[in-house]
Amino acid sequence: MRQLLSKLLLIFGTAALVGCGVPGAPKPPSLDLPQPVTDLRALRKGDSVFLDWTVPTETTDHLSVHNLGTTFICRSRDAISNCTNPVAKVPAPPLAAGNHKKAKSAKHSANLPASYIDNLPRTILLENPHARIFYAISVLNENGRSAGISNIAQVPALPVLPPPSDFKAQVAAEGVVLRWTTSAGAPALTGVEYSYRVYRRPVDGNVDTVVGDTPLIPSSAMQMVDHSFEWEKTYFYRATIVTRIHEAGKPDSQFEGADTPSVKVFTHDIFPPAVPSGLQAVFSGTGQQAFIDLIWAPDVEADLAGYNVYRREASGEPVKLNSELVKAPAFRDMNVTSGKTYFYSVSAVDVRSNESARSQETSESVP
Repeated sequence: MRQLLSKLLLIFGTAALVGCGVPGAPKPPSLDLPQPVTDLRALRKGDSVFLDWTVPTETTDHLSVHNLGTTFICRSRDAISNCTNPVAKVPAPPLAAGNHKKAKSAKHSANLPASYIDNLPRTILLENPHARIFYAISVLNENGRSAGISNIAQVPALPVLPPPSDFKAQVAAEGVVLRWTTSAGAPALTGVEYSYRVYRRPVDGNVDTVVGDTPLIPSSAMQMVDHSFEWEKTYFYRATIVTRIHEAGKPDSQFEGADTPSVKVFTHDIFPPAVPSGLQAVFSGTGQQAFIDLIWAPDVEADLAGYNVYRREASGEPVKLNSELVKAPAFRDMNVTSGKTYFYSVSAVDVRSNESARSQETSESVP
């Protein structure tokens, strides 16, 4: 009996110990090191490089970041392995710094974008199509420690060409005519091409539209016509020089130079359609009501609204016959009198009521 009781006590004692739980091995405290950035991007525009990345919200221990410190920006013409000599230091974003409560929710919040603009010194630029400028960043914690550098981003190290100084825009019947003179001659570098690119932006918007690209031709007057705008609107136009670099076995790279000052243009349409041509008049009506049929070549303008038809007699002034615009390039004059000769002309009218000059006259007699 005693042996049985001893066994039961041993069993229950063991179960109690298991149920209470035993502490595991102690974990080392988190170093609170932000994870390295993996999406650093670099875009060159003129002598400036625009960097952007996503602020890390987790540590290397997969915990929420408590407080971020400074971000180091590193630039080099050689490969980057560390970021101990930064060219700039960016303070922590306001939403990333703060108390522990904010940090706990940061893990589940939207990504925090960050950016920096690096203005390149002329001494770092080389007239070598293969030369590159490399960038990396290092995000520190509040104690000034980092888990390492970001991915490496790079941009070409070629000098840019200056934009034209005489960029102009003028509204004409065929569209907005853009003119400028080629800048100073471009260096002859194997694998490098230069072109002009023109942008258009509505005065009440922030989206740029590429009007077109045209190769840079030394010592020449350049011209481009924009046909894709809308009449009766105001736009800003600007131009820049694009540098394209071709390397065997690699995708082409390109970057833009500085922009010309923007030119403001109001596309007011005061330009009538083309004068109609090919007008012919044919009498019909023997044995029935007399009339004269008119036909002419159609105008092809996209904003054509219709036509006006004019008639005069030998000693009179032209009088418009239609009360509403004629939509098709044909008209039948039912109000004719036997024994008279009529002289006809037509004009074209656009949707903004701009009317062309009258066509050459044609005549027809009524027997």
